[in-house]
Amino acid sequence: MSKTEAVIAGKRATTRANNKDSILIAAREVFTEIGFGGTTVRDIIRRTGLASGTFYNYFTGKEEVFDALIADIGGRLRPRLRSVRANAKNFEDFIEASFLAYFSYFANNPGDYGLLRSNRGREGGYLSGPQTRAGLEELREDLLQAIQSGIVPDLDVDYMTAAISGSAFSILDEMMTRNPPDPVQTARFASQLYLGGVRSFVAK
Repeated sequence: MSKTEAVIAGKRATTRANNKDSILIAAREVFTEIGFGGTTVRDIIRRTGLASGTFYNYFTGKEEVFDALIADIGGRLRPRLRSVRANAKNFEDFIEASFLAYFSYFANNPGDYGLLRSNRGREGGYLSGPQTRAGLEELREDLLQAIQSGIVPDLDVDYMTAAISGSAFSILDEMMTRNPPDPVQTARFASQLYLGGVRSFVAK
């Protein structure tokens, strides 16, 4: 390949990347504003300034765009959660670090929260989609490992998974109504609530 051909190829690659990013940014805005059900491909394209046919060079439909946005969030959030749980030295650290990582992510990425909040009812969306299911399975696996290591009390792992995730989802909604959201205080509250319940249960 000549130098000129290499330059042209590089420009084309940059254009393709920019076009795809423009579509994803526009889709995030539209999905957040009117939800997945009300969104059409035309709504997304109108926000980009691109030709309507350009969309289909990158995505087959709005479903694929939505899935890409959710996968991006999961790809950034889930490794953080696994990392802090893997480094926990005791039960308190396991719980508080998990909550803090979760709440901090959304406090620092309110656009991600807005997208998820607006699309919870969609099958395959926030609470029922593959990213959430994978995250819950990872939490369950990490709890089992921590139980085997003696870090976490040997209780019903499925109930523990449900209690941690359920409280995190609900408390997150309340935190995001605050201005500004305070992930440290929120994580402390959620941790004390959860740990207090477990200690009371274990003591019986």
